[in-house]
Amino acid sequence: MKQKKRPIIGIPADVKQLGNHSYHIVGSKYIDAIVNVAACTPLLIPALGNRQDINRILDVIDGLFLTGAVSMVEPSRYGKKPIHDDILLDEARDATNFPLIDAALRNNLPLFGVCRGFQELNVAMGGTLFQAVHEQNNMLDHREKPGSLDIQYGPAHTIKLSENGILKQLLAQADEITVNSIHIQGIDQLGNNLMVEAKAPDGLIEAISVSNTNSFALAVQWHPEWKATDNEHSIALFKAFGDACSGL
Repeated sequence: MKQKKRPIIGIPADVKQLGNHSYHIVGSKYIDAIVNVAACTPLLIPALGNRQDINRILDVIDGLFLTGAVSMVEPSRYGKKPIHDDILLDEARDATNFPLIDAALRNNLPLFGVCRGFQELNVAMGGTLFQAVHEQNNMLDHREKPGSLDIQYGPAHTIKLSENGILKQLLAQADEITVNSIHIQGIDQLGNNLMVEAKAPDGLIEAISVSNTNSFALAVQWHPEWKATDNEHSIALFKAFGDACSGL
């Protein structure tokens, strides 16, 4: 019996300068989660901006996975100027991901975003971001704690899941779960046609879904890819994404 082919998941890359050369890269933890939990085949997409043939990419992939990154979304994309001079940007990634998001949603292609990918989805839908959540009144400091990776990606705070939300359904009707927190930016104004799926104790939006689509379109602010095989909630999220990409 011929084995069923795994769905192909497009994962857009970041652009990094290593020494004198520029590289297009994706963190191993994201690739591992797609392979080991979503049970899909990753296809890394270079950040080529308008040099990219998006229609051809959509012909090939069965889903789009938007990863986290150390860079920030360019503030001009949501009508703002940088509030700090040392903000780290990746304009090549922005120029690649925003058209990909638009095309994926128009074509009902399953989409899953984490951290920066979560923020990209909100901006793509007309929303805005806090450039530094920890500088906002009455907000928690959502940046990672200093120390080892296990400390940085360790449990940070709870989130409350929205009633009747997609996320609540995926996570066995849980009312509240504990997540890690490794981000500086966060959602300020929610984008159009987006539903709030979860919030942190300070009210910051932690998960969103697209309301006007027939496909899986979900994004979370935390990092479920970190040691995904050891976390029941991460397993549920990536498995649901993989199933959607398989047409299940």
